[in-house]
Amino acid sequence: MTLNPQIFSASELLGRYQQIRQQSLLICAPLETEDYVVQPIVDVSPPKWHLGHTTWFFENFILIKEIEGYQAFDLKLNYFFNSYYESQGPRVLRSNRGNMTRPGLQTVLDYRAYVDKHLQDWLAKQEYLSKELHLVLTVGLQHEQQHQELLVTDIKYILGTNPLHPSYHTAPLDKREEKAVPAVKWLDFSAGLYQIGHQNEGFCWDNELGVHQVYLPDFKIQSRLVTNGEYLEFMQDGGYQNHENWLMEGFEWTKSLESLSPQYWYEQDGAWYQFTMHGLEPLDLSAPVTHISYYEADAYAQWKGLRLPTEFEWEVACNTLHQAIPDSNFLETNLLKPSIARSHEDNQFLGHVWEWTASAYLPYPGYPRFQGALGEYNGKFMINQMVLRGGSCATPKSHIRTSYRNFFHADKRWQFTGLRLAQ
Repeated sequence: MTLNPQIFSASELLGRYQQIRQQSLLICAPLETEDYVVQPIVDVSPPKWHLGHTTWFFENFILIKEIEGYQAFDLKLNYFFNSYYESQGPRVLRSNRGNMTRPGLQTVLDYRAYVDKHLQDWLAKQEYLSKELHLVLTVGLQHEQQHQELLVTDIKYILGTNPLHPSYHTAPLDKREEKAVPAVKWLDFSAGLYQIGHQNEGFCWDNELGVHQVYLPDFKIQSRLVTNGEYLEFMQDGGYQNHENWLMEGFEWTKSLESLSPQYWYEQDGAWYQFTMHGLEPLDLSAPVTHISYYEADAYAQWKGLRLPTEFEWEVACNTLHQAIPDSNFLETNLLKPSIARSHEDNQFLGHVWEWTASAYLPYPGYPRFQGALGEYNGKFMINQMVLRGGSCATPKSHIRTSYRNFFHADKRWQFTGLRLAQ
């Protein structure tokens, strides 16, 4: 039987829905009840809010619209769990999400179970989905995977800024034999026209389209990420104090730091430590440096007399070296930190840390913005932000692509952010 290309099998999405929804709960499993409510800074949302918001997405965009007579769990929750969708009504201020002691955690979990049951029952009755409905459901699943990464990094911030530095991770530390940091290799690429953007089958965000050509001069890019040890040399050479390394805005930003070091670095008795999901550990000099801002990444590159790659250079290099997504340090490893054993394989561009690029977050030529409410997803954020590439140890493997464009403001560093150099 030949299927209409405008309809899609519903059964294939049911299993994926169940797996992704369960993964979010597993991420939260080690938490104490009190951890679910905390919001130390505006960028960090309480874990309870993530669980409710991802549930609101499925109820609001699918169940209410597709099931005649559907009884919403509690429409008052829309005010709490709408994030930034102007088209979906009023919402609590982002900075006030941590004030939400009610609804309680059990209510949020009940809300989640209620929506899951109704959506799974509805999906099980569908043989095929229209192209439009398949897209909305797929966006919902990809959206939840984004929030899984945010859950990991927000939990890390909640625990990592606690003076007790409590451990999140219950899994044993990675005991595999440590690898020496390999010498830097420069990967050479010739000048020419290169195709940029998502060119494969399967889902992508609208900001990965349209596909277009860019001209790149000759360039070189390093085969590995910058390490903690290399970044420590920058610090010891007065890298934070020398204004010549910094963009003016970045140098002003350093004056607000409690410590002139990456996020989660702590100096005690002349030795450096780093908070990880295992708690406070001696700084691993061979691991990739992470939790740095764009300002810090750019300053380090200036100190080295080099630069950050553009997002186009990064994508060309990654596509040349990776025909498929390799086994790497993604969320599924459950390590939740850039690893020694996995982080310095030659030419590894995916996993470990999100890599800052020198490219501003702007639309590609012919950018096909999602229609309707989903059009608020990416397009309205295309200002004053920088592009990051590659995914991190908190990114689900099934969520990443070589064309994936992440984006943050230049001062943000609570995500697993790092760098590699180019020239």
